[in-house]
Amino acid sequence: MTDPIADLLTRIRNAIAAQHPKVDVPHSRLKTEVARILKEEGYIANYTVKQDEQLKTLRIFLRYGTNGESAISHIQRVSRPSRRVYTPSKQVPKVLGGLGISILSTSQGVMTGKAARKANIGGEVLCNVY
Repeated sequence: MTDPIADLLTRIRNAIAAQHPKVDVPHSRLKTEVARILKEEGYIANYTVKQDEQLKTLRIFLRYGTNGESAISHIQRVSRPSRRVYTPSKQVPKVLGGLGISILSTSQGVMTGKAARKANIGGEVLCNVY
């Protein structure tokens, strides 16, 4: 697999389209940090890391409204292995005029665009969620 973050986002997108309550993905620290941010921002209900015999699995519990609509309406990969997208601290993108979030990988760790602007650091834009 050349792009594990794109795989994570695609699995979440497919699980939402099929109305699944949870989705399992192979574990990595970066994926766990992305899931932590999605949970803090209210886009997913919860996440856990399961240890099997030899491999770890990240289980993400999706969040739906009372009528079955998902909390995530759009999730998009921005920076790719073939074309990295870096942004300085002054030009961190606002998604949907501030209604959505962008997730950045910075020197201080993985954080939202709002937190990166506040901390005055730039980094690689991983994805946009709204």
